[in-house]
Amino acid sequence: MNQDKIQSFLRELPKMRNDLPFSPEVFRKLFFQTGASSLASLEEVGKTLGNDQGLTTRVLSLANSAYYGLQAEVQSVSRAAAVLGMAEIRNIVLTLGVNGLTRGRTMPNGFDLGEYWRHQFFVAMIARELSRITEVGNPDNLFTAGLLHDIGKLIIAMRRPEDWVGIRELADAEDMLDAEAEEEYWGLDHAVIGALVLKSWDLPPTLVEPVNWHHAPELSPGHSNEATVICVSDCAAHAVEEEEDRYDSRLDALCPDLEMEREEVLEVAEELAESKDIEQFIRLLS
Repeated sequence: MNQDKIQSFLRELPKMRNDLPFSPEVFRKLFFQTGASSLASLEEVGKTLGNDQGLTTRVLSLANSAYYGLQAEVQSVSRAAAVLGMAEIRNIVLTLGVNGLTRGRTMPNGFDLGEYWRHQFFVAMIARELSRITEVGNPDNLFTAGLLHDIGKLIIAMRRPEDWVGIRELADAEDMLDAEAEEEYWGLDHAVIGALVLKSWDLPPTLVEPVNWHHAPELSPGHSNEATVICVSDCAAHAVEEEEDRYDSRLDALCPDLEMEREEVLEVAEELAESKDIEQFIRLLS
């Protein structure tokens, strides 16, 4: 166990606020204004993002891309929010923020950024659909949590590439899941690392906690149901992507908590895997 390494790493994480391509204050205001109980207007959301002209330009570029298929071009963030919805604007900004962290960085050999985002989006899609089916949590929030669930892996690869390689080698040698190898390597998994960063960005617990506990939802003190949705979605995505049955036992254990059968969950995942949205989303970020 590399305690010195992990302690040094943990001390760095709050400083990543400064690595975002825009002020972290944008996140705080945006999530307050787009929350379920918020009375903020579309104009107020537009003003929050309009304080950073570069961010506004990028948001509008994505909003007008083929992915969203709008019939008419939107020329303001407030109009984009009206057409796409507040939650979608929030997801665009979050994705731009996370993807911006990687600009100018050399990722370790074996880390495929396109595959990373493909999995995040796939899990997000599954989580949103399971939320709708089971009426657990808020579908929009769980989609966002799905987009963020493995940000800890990205951060390890960015900030500690040698350790990312070491963890991967351990996982391969011992036939471990990534989270198991991380626990063995330095006593902490990527879910905790990701949650610490998201908390430092002032994101709300409804997003941070499902990410924090998505490998152990039964231990979550306050958001166990939402964490279960993310965990089940993650396992289902891996099962479909890798065509392996190693996730069956985990799905069998957790699916009853959602009042679903494993076969039902996998059917949802397999249908969503055929969606063209995933590849279109990847192209948005390239």
